[in-house]
Amino acid sequence: MDIEHAPTPSLRLPADCSIGGIRIAYDLLCKALAGQQRLELDCSAVEKADVTSVQLLLSTAKTARHLGNRVSLTAVSDVLRSAIKRAGVAKRAMPDCQSTSNGE
Repeated sequence: MDIEHAPTPSLRLPADCSIGGIRIAYDLLCKALAGQQRLELDCSAVEKADVTSVQLLLSTAKTARHLGNRVSLTAVSDVLRSAIKRAGVAKRAMPDCQSTSNGE
């Protein structure tokens, strides 16, 4: 008997996740998290990021954990990775991260 696992829903974050475009990212995340136990955030398109982006990702991860859900980051762009480092956030505080970009 084969057990098929449903693919994890994925949301591609918009190019602008800076303070100027964060409302769109916030709205997308709220809709995507509704009723999902697992969610992958595709960060490959993020071209603008700042501490606001990092705060939103931290809040999303914390909310998901509180609800017993899980959020992971995939294909983290160099721009977003740099914003996370500049914010001084510990890796353990961020959602699970699977990177396909250069660097770590």
